[in-house]
Amino acid sequence: MAISRPLRIAISGSYGGMNLGDEAILEGILGPLRASVPAEITVFSRNPADTIARHRVERSINPRTLTRKEAMHEIRGLDLLILGGGGILYERDVMAYLREVFIAHELGVPVMVYAISAGPLETGASRKAVHEALSAAAVVSVRDSFGYRLLEDVGISRDIHLTADPALLLGPDTLPVEALYAEGVDFDRHLIGFSVREPGPAAPDIDPGEYYALLANAADYVVERYDANVVFVAMEKTDVQHSHAVVAHMQNAERAEILRRTYSPRQVLDIVGHFDFAIGMRLHFLIFAALRGVPFVALPYASKVSGLLEDLALEMPPLGNVGIGQLLARVDRSWDTRAQIRARIEERIPSLEQRAMQNNALLLQLLAEHARPSEQLYELTQH
Repeated sequence: MAISRPLRIAISGSYGGMNLGDEAILEGILGPLRASVPAEITVFSRNPADTIARHRVERSINPRTLTRKEAMHEIRGLDLLILGGGGILYERDVMAYLREVFIAHELGVPVMVYAISAGPLETGASRKAVHEALSAAAVVSVRDSFGYRLLEDVGISRDIHLTADPALLLGPDTLPVEALYAEGVDFDRHLIGFSVREPGPAAPDIDPGEYYALLANAADYVVERYDANVVFVAMEKTDVQHSHAVVAHMQNAERAEILRRTYSPRQVLDIVGHFDFAIGMRLHFLIFAALRGVPFVALPYASKVSGLLEDLALEMPPLGNVGIGQLLARVDRSWDTRAQIRARIEERIPSLEQRAMQNNALLLQLLAEHARPSEQLYELTQH
């Protein structure tokens, strides 16, 4: 799209919290957008300095420090407000994320809801807010069928587009293997990557004591059965603490390493490519495994993880329904059939990447439809 001036676009989501999955989402939004239109981009972030340094956007502000009047000043005059992506519409924080959306509606600024997940949404107030905010949005896309069904459930009757996570558009940044040697990673044996996460509002049903023991048993099992080393990958700072808790429960703790250094999403994507197999909870750790063709066993703690498994035609019951025997049997079967799992993933990833690119196509169509009469928008180009 060529235009007579840079577009003013703001992106609101769970950014600046040092979660590599969220930063991967933002990078996946920005890449196609930058390649398509000239834009001055503001990101609403909990850590504006980190967001500006990491993503090279023109501006970043923390919306939770703004009064409503200040937020209106930031949103007024935008050509577009993007809400998303990621699993941001859940019970505890849904009103915080929707505030800017309601302000944009009030000011007549078009809103695109971009590749979100939704839930849990349990109270009538939160479901009503989501219904009102998203029904008035110009475009709504979701990254999984669970979010699609939930939005239908709360009464959204407008078109909902089933796309995919923007992080699927990332490629790896090659990391010198010496960096992993420095972390203690031993490449002389099979490498199996692990990912844990903390309990919290987005995962309210996780019992830490139970899953520490569950993952520790799984780690000991792969060490002993496959003569493997295990590597814990932190997608968020708190994951290091929880990884230590899992290792503390292991009988073979000397065969486990926890990555402690700070890496970018693309560097973690490169690291995951060194693994022969992966076992994990974090959605974007599993997305990275899929992008690198690494067979994995997931521990679905939320519908967004189940949604990825559905898209890849992989099965696994929810975390709360998995006992140690069931998990080890699943790991053993998946290890034995890892070539078939890899082939299935590699067959399905291209269609997911195409779905992820649909988000930017919807965005470009929206910008063209809402072009101001005095502006010339032409030559729609999708990259």
